[in-house]
Amino acid sequence: MTQMTNNRVLLSDLAGSPFGLDRTEAYQVWRQQKLEQSPDVADLIVAVENPFQLSTMEKSRIQGLCRRCNAAIYKVSDSYPSTDKELVQQLGLQFGLSHLDDNLRSDEDDITSLAVTEQQGNQYIPYTNRPLSWHTDGYYNSPQQQVRGFILHCAQPAAEGGENSLIDHERVYMRLRDENLAYIQALMHPEAMTIPPNIDAGAEIRGVCVGPVFSIDAQTGSLHMRYSARKRNIEWRNDELTREAVDLITQILDIDDLAYKYRLKAGEGVICNNILHKRSGFNDSQDETRLMYRARYFDRVADTGLNQQT
Repeated sequence: MTQMTNNRVLLSDLAGSPFGLDRTEAYQVWRQQKLEQSPDVADLIVAVENPFQLSTMEKSRIQGLCRRCNAAIYKVSDSYPSTDKELVQQLGLQFGLSHLDDNLRSDEDDITSLAVTEQQGNQYIPYTNRPLSWHTDGYYNSPQQQVRGFILHCAQPAAEGGENSLIDHERVYMRLRDENLAYIQALMHPEAMTIPPNIDAGAEIRGVCVGPVFSIDAQTGSLHMRYSARKRNIEWRNDELTREAVDLITQILDIDDLAYKYRLKAGEGVICNNILHKRSGFNDSQDETRLMYRARYFDRVADTGLNQQT
């Protein structure tokens, strides 16, 4: 019987899934298809005429990319103002993205406006112009509230810098598994990665979060990853295999040909199944102040799950 824990399926119990640890043949078939279907960064860009009412072809292209590499970049027509937050919400709804993560410092509509901001108390890097290291969104969320998809929309780019890099987490899984199957087993351990409580001025804002790096979404059969390359405030399970696996992830993320690098322009955005991403540092000017809208969802992009593909 398949075992489930907080909407996660244990990898070792996946009969017929390429992510089952003993399903070598299924994994090899999936792996080959994954490599053959991997698009270039230019192929990720989908022009969108009306973001409030996508055409069948526009929606199909975006979903197709999210099946192949878990991400797409949309480019909205100049007819629509890039600063319209409603655009982001309505775009998401057309892909089944409706359950927003009401995270710390999100706006009243649960969509976060990311810009350089003067902060009191704990300093959060997304609200600075400093680089952001590799991570998946909401890696500190509880197992019951995992972020499975997000939209990052560019309302206004910085004067210089602010390039985004994206890596499909399934490609990282593939590299780890090809190196040593035991690394996957270590990273799916329910205590593989611990995020300590978030405490500000003596008050606990968020409790401790313990969970695996890799898990399987029970509804779609798809691979989910929670990860941060931060050295501080991350506690890894104290065993040799976990340490080796984490070190190998660091090496994999430095492989240039795995990353999609793209500097979003006004009216462009990323829609994805919470893949690994980072951001370079940037500088604003008086006339060009970077503003991004970030919408995090507990949903995946609709009809892009492993058991939803034909």
